[in-house]
Amino acid sequence: MENIIVINNLYKSYGEVKAVQNLSFRVKKGELFAFLGLNGAGKSTTISIMCGQLKKDKGSVEINGMNIDEHPAQIKRELGVVFQNSVLDKPLSVEQNLKTRAALYGIEGEAFDARLKELCDTFDLWDILKRPIGKLSGGQKRRVDVARALIHKPSILILDEPTTGLDPQTRKAVWGIIEKLRKTQNMTVFLTTHYMEEAADADYVVILDAGQIAAEGTPLELKNEFTGDYITLYGAEESEVQKLGKPYEKTADGYRVEVENTQEATSFILQYPELFEDYEIVKGKMDDVFLAATGKSLGGENA
Repeated sequence: MENIIVINNLYKSYGEVKAVQNLSFRVKKGELFAFLGLNGAGKSTTISIMCGQLKKDKGSVEINGMNIDEHPAQIKRELGVVFQNSVLDKPLSVEQNLKTRAALYGIEGEAFDARLKELCDTFDLWDILKRPIGKLSGGQKRRVDVARALIHKPSILILDEPTTGLDPQTRKAVWGIIEKLRKTQNMTVFLTTHYMEEAADADYVVILDAGQIAAEGTPLELKNEFTGDYITLYGAEESEVQKLGKPYEKTADGYRVEVENTQEATSFILQYPELFEDYEIVKGKMDDVFLAATGKSLGGENA
């Protein structure tokens, strides 16, 4: 797969504050790329530079083969951005918001009508098309936000905390639409999120800390590097669990035992088959990866 975003040795400071320090990474076409970090880690600065809203100090940014210093206008057309806080005009209707946005890209008349139909079909907007944004639910607004970002058919969709504040059912619906776009249009999705279960579904993850990369890799690679596996034993006696000689904790239904990897878990199963009549093995979670890589929890406290 070809790289659609290439960032090399990127630097940006605000006075004494070093927002981004020697940042380099790649995003492949059609990939779901998760860009993680606490507030102040450098995520928003990097995105602002990519979108041409902020000047970098040093380094290079290439998007779809174009250098941001040489082709800023063309690059903006490659990007669709959904910000954490909605940028929709509340008094205007859904259709008016989309029409205003489309006009900025020269999409008018029959071309707009055709694009509007595509977006209404994709995002199920027909029933709310004439309603003011201010009268919509959070989930409805979010669907319109994504439709607005895609009005000009960009090749990259940047999602900055797209599901913050949404209920689980609406979050699932929004992600269903995004996954459909990836499959049908080979859309590249650049995601920032505080929901680690969303990052767990990414193709590749970069974790930022103080403007630098603290860890990167696929979710599986990161889990293998920064966390162990966990065995949950059901119906076992604590004295039997202690035979394993591993850290464990009592859960509502049994005991959760921490092991180094799947290989160690397998060796215990072979050694103590009577203990493993009812059990499950799971990898550590992305929350554990983030904490291990940065020394900080998602709430921002030091570990």
